Amino acid sequence: MVIDMHAFPGFLEEICEDPKRVEFRREQYFLYKQHVWPLSLFVLQMNAAGIDKSVISAEDVTTRAGDTIVSNEEVRKLVDLCPDRLIGFASVDPWRKDAAQVLEKAFGELNLSGLKLSPAIQRFMPNDAMMEPLYAICEKYNKPILFESGMTWVKDSPSRYGNPLLLEDVAIAHPNLKMCMGHFGWPWVRETAMLVLKYPNLYADTALLYFDSPVQFFEHTFKTDLGEYWIDRMLFDKVLFGSTYPRIEQKRMRKAVDSLTLRPHQRELVLGGNAASFLGLEEA
Repeated sequence: MVIDMHAFPGFLEEICEDPKRVEFRREQYFLYKQHVWPLSLFVLQMNAAGIDKSVISAEDVTTRAGDTIVSNEEVRKLVDLCPDRLIGFASVDPWRKDAAQVLEKAFGELNLSGLKLSPAIQRFMPNDAMMEPLYAICEKYNKPILFESGMTWVKDSPSRYGNPLLLEDVAIAHPNLKMCMGHFGWPWVRETAMLVLKYPNLYADTALLYFDSPVQFFEHTFKTDLGEYWIDRMLFDKVLFGSTYPRIEQKRMRKAVDSLTLRPHQRELVLGGNAASFLGLEEA
């Protein structure tokens, strides 16, 4: 099974009935030319990339921008339309006074599969004490967290909040809480590699692209910045495939992962086996 851990659903037609909301999403994500297309096309794109399931995430920026970019209810709607192919992650703005209630509803009523947090966009430190109630809720429901880690294209988002080293305190305090560092924490890729090697509950995904083509950027990141065999020999059970769709086509990111030096079993784990474990699909 191939699982894309990092896809954004904000421009799927089924949740884009309001043109003003679509424009808000374009402005928030600096994707001004992004088209709206139907969920059926997204499924065809998944098929073309050989992807069985995609994790789609909400994004709550209520206190910074006045609204959610994609709401938890919208993610639930999309998952219900395509339950065999989509896995929904909630979002909550940690600065909201009702943050705990929002997350309780996302897990208890909407039955979403995990939590997506964006420290730079939402402007919070992952190791801040105010995050403890949210982490406790994730542990209560046994739900993993996907962190936007490292660089984000969103301009009004200070990069210091995205430093993956801030997650070390969280990993120590919550050893049973599974967390994934999105974008492999780029540009802090060595720090990310250290953290996933050191802590059993920390993972990282491949949803990174900031220069060149996916294959060229992966070549530099995973064969120059890191050793060519690091993932294959040491990190094979901690790295998850992620595409950062629709910023990059899923099939191009799949090709980039296929270009890495990985033995067949390790490749299967990176493409889907590790994500299945992270998401608890094996237990299900």
